[in-house]
Amino acid sequence: MNFDRKNISNETLLDLYKRILKPRLIEEKMLILIRQGKVSKWFSGIGQEAISVGITAVLDKDEYILPMHRNLGVFTGRDIPLHRLFSQWQGKANGFTKGRDRSFHFGTQEFNIIGMISHLGPQLGVADGIALANKLKKNGKVTAVFTGEGATSEGDFHEALNIASVWDLPVLFVIENNGYGLSTPTNEQYRCKNLADKGIGFGMESHIVDGNNILEVYNLISELKASMKENPRPVLLEFKTFRMRGHEEASGTKYVPQELMDMWAIKDPVENFRSYLKSTAVLSDEDDEAFRAALKKEIDTDWALVQKEPEIVASLSEELNDVYKPYVFEEFNHNNEVENIRVVDAISNSLRQSMERHDNLVIMGQDIAEYGGAFKITDGFVDQFGKERVRNTPICESAIVSAAMGLSINGHKAIVEMQFADFVSTGFNPIVNLLAKSHYRWLENADVVVRMPCGGGTQAGPFHSQTNEAWFTKTPGLKVIYPAFPYDVKGLLNTAINDPNPVMFFEHKQLYRSVYQDVPKDYYTIPFGKASMIKEGNDVTIISFGAGVHWALDTLSKNPEISADLIDLRSLQPLDTETIFASVKKTGKCIILQEDSMFGGISSDISALIMENCFEHLDAPVKRVGSLESAIPFVKALEDQYLPKVRFEEGLKELLAY
Repeated sequence: MNFDRKNISNETLLDLYKRILKPRLIEEKMLILIRQGKVSKWFSGIGQEAISVGITAVLDKDEYILPMHRNLGVFTGRDIPLHRLFSQWQGKANGFTKGRDRSFHFGTQEFNIIGMISHLGPQLGVADGIALANKLKKNGKVTAVFTGEGATSEGDFHEALNIASVWDLPVLFVIENNGYGLSTPTNEQYRCKNLADKGIGFGMESHIVDGNNILEVYNLISELKASMKENPRPVLLEFKTFRMRGHEEASGTKYVPQELMDMWAIKDPVENFRSYLKSTAVLSDEDDEAFRAALKKEIDTDWALVQKEPEIVASLSEELNDVYKPYVFEEFNHNNEVENIRVVDAISNSLRQSMERHDNLVIMGQDIAEYGGAFKITDGFVDQFGKERVRNTPICESAIVSAAMGLSINGHKAIVEMQFADFVSTGFNPIVNLLAKSHYRWLENADVVVRMPCGGGTQAGPFHSQTNEAWFTKTPGLKVIYPAFPYDVKGLLNTAINDPNPVMFFEHKQLYRSVYQDVPKDYYTIPFGKASMIKEGNDVTIISFGAGVHWALDTLSKNPEISADLIDLRSLQPLDTETIFASVKKTGKCIILQEDSMFGGISSDISALIMENCFEHLDAPVKRVGSLESAIPFVKALEDQYLPKVRFEEGLKELLAY
């Protein structure tokens, strides 16, 4: 192995040696402990240390690194106290996730490290968002994100590289090509000769690097970091390396030919660097022994500390309280000056006033810039706020949601507009596994609003008409808002943007230009979890949201003899059970109207809650009305049959006659 020290001082060379030696010695300790049954699971990076250590040594302490589960050198390179790492691996309270996630599945703002989720690909998009925030701050910082050769087959990889290239984001995309995705060799994963060649398709600079040569890593990253500060851009790096252990220890390495193991053993990054330093008289035997002794003492001392830590005791209140970042609603009152506007205008007003209030707010979505969005909601925003904050995106919902998470991590607020709520399915993974779980896992909130133009009645067919709120009300960590009137739309969207937690904000397209209301011109907010009592009566409780509220109003206007409480939920998560239960206890009968198909919808849960909490007050079974158990069709006659408006009137009369 050829080492080129260039102008690196002896002091730096020795520092690099200690840095690459430390994770190796920790791993050797862990391999002993796992055989003793004292560690439950281990993902080894033996053979790959030069990449993590070399990159971390170059980047500034305040530059974000997004590692994977065999990048121990990133964590030790950032000088995280070993007892905290050991606590994390052992599920102790002094770790980073309160025992809620294992090994390297965590992040820490203290050390500017953002950990992975098991789905791998989304962290590449998170790096885009972090880098975008750096670019907006004009701070010249670089972001490094790690992935393996296996994850380069994921769509998130291609989406993230495309976004970074189009937006000239200063991201180092680090591929550790170690030859196997678990047990699947590279010849069964891709057909290109080198993964670095994939950069060509994105117009991206790329390099192939000897991942076992720490000086080659260190020198290249040093050059790129200096260059990217002057010329912000993404760079794709393929590090050729090998892992000498299994995917994780239980996997073993029987699937690897012995000659391959022998070949890479000769290329050991630690031993080769050690030999080079000794051959050039930079490292003496005495110094080497002293370094090893000091590191082993640190490892043993910190491991002993962790053994004295108590096991985590489950606390119900703590578990539930950490699902969301605490947020105290801030009420903004308005004056009496109003204007009669539509739902679409209320959304636009909220976004505009929020952009004025929060100079760190970025809106992203397809065609939202000069074109103004599919529904012209952001028309004129570019002129007022500029293209840096009102950003057209490629068609890549998954990476854009992940980028929104990255913006939040790096001190920004983000709004993502799904052109249609239906398209959220291609961004589903980062919403339910990244945005929703991050605060619970390691107390990192996601200050992200996902706008969801949804609903039928416009003959738009199966892919532009869904109302899919039930996909998200099921997921702890998300807030779900679904207003029906312009006044509520503006106030609740303002609150959603202020709230530091992820909010799915549903906007019914049929209501966009059909519903008018007097709405304050001022900025104001409405709290989540508070339903609106639209009408009051004594015979029955009607519960609905979105377009269903207007269908219920139409039905009641045609049947003035029906005396009903009509509850517009507005907020589905959190849910105003207090208003629901009080009304049902008063009327004794309840019907729930949702536009979504019936089975598995939120009306089922509301019905169950009423049965569990108000059973003795009921004079009839709770009735649910929803759309047909099919996809939503295109032709008007079929769509009218699918939607529950007509069936609601029938169901309401049946309930009253019970």
